[in-house]
Amino acid sequence: MQKYTILIVEDDKKIASLLADGLRQSGYETQIASDGEEGFTLLCSGNFSAAIVDIMLPRLDGLTLIKSARNAGVLHPILILSAKRLVDDRIKGLDCGADDYLVKPFSFSELLARLRAMIRRTAQTQNERVLTFGELYIDTRRRQAFYNDLALSLQPRELALLEYLMINKGETVSRAMLIDNVWDANFIPDANVVEACVSRLRGKLKKQTGKKFIRTIRGLGYTLVSS
Repeated sequence: MQKYTILIVEDDKKIASLLADGLRQSGYETQIASDGEEGFTLLCSGNFSAAIVDIMLPRLDGLTLIKSARNAGVLHPILILSAKRLVDDRIKGLDCGADDYLVKPFSFSELLARLRAMIRRTAQTQNERVLTFGELYIDTRRRQAFYNDLALSLQPRELALLEYLMINKGETVSRAMLIDNVWDANFIPDANVVEACVSRLRGKLKKQTGKKFIRTIRGLGYTLVSS
């Protein structure tokens, strides 16, 4: 049976200990970092299945940690676990490169479900190396999108959105499907997160390739188009 190792970046010793104990009882291995700088170093050098990161950390805050890790090429799925509960806080967390966001206090069973979903999505994308749509393609192992030979500059969430659209090319993908597969089921369902991310991705594709690639089908969702 494959062993998954979770990095916990949390300065509250009690919370970190409870997380580690619960994860170990659920079959995971764990490692704890008590500040942002230590967490960044471990995340960049360790072979983790996923990371759980608090936002308010000493020495280096969680958002800066995640953004710096993504810029350094770290691909591990990252879950933010924070007391900050405003929608704007969640959007900032996702935009800086986190894969999911869970608010304290939290249900441990929900935390486990979100971890499983992140790890499962990562494993699924690694099974197929390249996704293509005309001149647009994604190297799923390198986590990089290209247009012809031009590497596109996309945030991790934007790349995940484009990847899901390419997996379902030729079909119309609903907002609910995107929440379930790019985010998580029931994650901020009342917020404008999906629409905002689609808009940013469409704008970046237009700027970098000259083509929008994403068409909105009113009342139904989104689909990829070649122009």
